Amino acid sequence: MGYLILFLGFLAAYAIGSIPTAYIFGRVLKGIDIREYGSGNIGATNVFRVIGKAPGVIVLIIDALKGFISATYLASGFLYMAPVTRPDLYRILIGLCAIAGHNWTIFLKFKGGKGVATSAGVVIGLIPKIFWLGFLVWLITFFITGFVSLGSIVAVVSIPIFTLAFGEPAEIVIFMSLLCLIIVYKHKANIRRLARGEEKRISFFKKK
Repeated sequence: MGYLILFLGFLAAYAIGSIPTAYIFGRVLKGIDIREYGSGNIGATNVFRVIGKAPGVIVLIIDALKGFISATYLASGFLYMAPVTRPDLYRILIGLCAIAGHNWTIFLKFKGGKGVATSAGVVIGLIPKIFWLGFLVWLITFFITGFVSLGSIVAVVSIPIFTLAFGEPAEIVIFMSLLCLIIVYKHKANIRRLARGEEKRISFFKKK
């Protein structure tokens, strides 16, 4: 029975992660399918470009909360009902399920976003200091280049390095390395555009 309860936790995290926030905002605010505009991605950056700054920021926060809530409160609830000997590992696995839900949402034929915000939510729920270091790397890269995608790639590559530097447990290092691989892979189109000089910059302060 305990294993069934823990498995239900994975399903619940996947369901939470699967909520297509950007798609919902596109439908509700503009009556559009966000996948048919901008980059076609159902993420906060595309909402920012297509719908507006405020909706983009709200989508970013909600997508991050999907990961944070799954790795903290949701995991704690299921661990309370079925305690395990490796609770930290269970939190990691639940976080991965939320990220998988965002990236391959059941509500949009398993085609979702790139997982940056949801992954950030999971990381801040598990190891806040690693999140803030990664966020600092993202911030510096973004303000120097203006590329959200490049900031995300550089930040996610730095995170496994930070976990090694701080001597985090092996499962955390493996988890962060897996996140790095997933997010870099999901950005393959952005990497090609960056290489060709076709990637679009974003500014929070300049008007179009």
